[in-house]
Amino acid sequence: MGQLGYAAMLTWHDVTAGGDDEHEHWHSHEHIAERVGINGFLRGRRFVSLSGTPKYLIVYDVESFETLISDGYLRRLNNPTPWTRGGVAAMQNTNRTLCRVTGSFGTGIGSMLLSIRLSPAPGKAEELSQRLLGGVLPDLAQEPGFVGAALLEGDEAASRTETEEKRLRNQPDDIADWVILVDGYDAEAVKSLRDGVLSQARLEKHGAAPVQTVGIYNLVHAISEGDLVSPHQTASRSDG
Repeated sequence: MGQLGYAAMLTWHDVTAGGDDEHEHWHSHEHIAERVGINGFLRGRRFVSLSGTPKYLIVYDVESFETLISDGYLRRLNNPTPWTRGGVAAMQNTNRTLCRVTGSFGTGIGSMLLSIRLSPAPGKAEELSQRLLGGVLPDLAQEPGFVGAALLEGDEAASRTETEEKRLRNQPDDIADWVILVDGYDAEAVKSLRDGVLSQARLEKHGAAPVQTVGIYNLVHAISEGDLVSPHQTASRSDG
């Protein structure tokens, strides 16, 4: 599967003006490794927008949805480091959604990611899900220019759990309903999806509500469990 595990935490956000360099330094050199070090977190990725807003998209793949409501994760959220306090306080226009992976297809990750936040129209959830999972997404994962595609469904109640980190942000987080993610290595192919099989009109035809939020993102940093202590790092420490 393209997504590791059966759940994910997705965060779209901007940063206060002039704060991008410090924010990216914090995220790469403390936060992403801290999160992936929590039991059940498998991989973290940070993306920067090529088109659409907000500027950043963070994707954490986790073993199961229970990981996202576990004591280990909640302890980190309620005990942020001093650097994290500044990093989280700088976040604006934040959508943070705890998701279950409804379906994931393909292998590995690409350098480009299409993100579509959407909802099924009333009474159309089953029709839309069957269309996406029964043909569109598995087919896309095998097409030239792409490596994976997934459908995720947000859990609003769990996403609204109050934590110390949430209290540091200047406004309540938005929460996504459904999310389509498509990984690719060809920028033009990824961009073309919004005029093709994942256009607003086609998604509406198969049961999506008309309000959809779209972004195309470039991968800038990824960490998996095995990256936290590599053989090279171990050898370097043992060599003095």
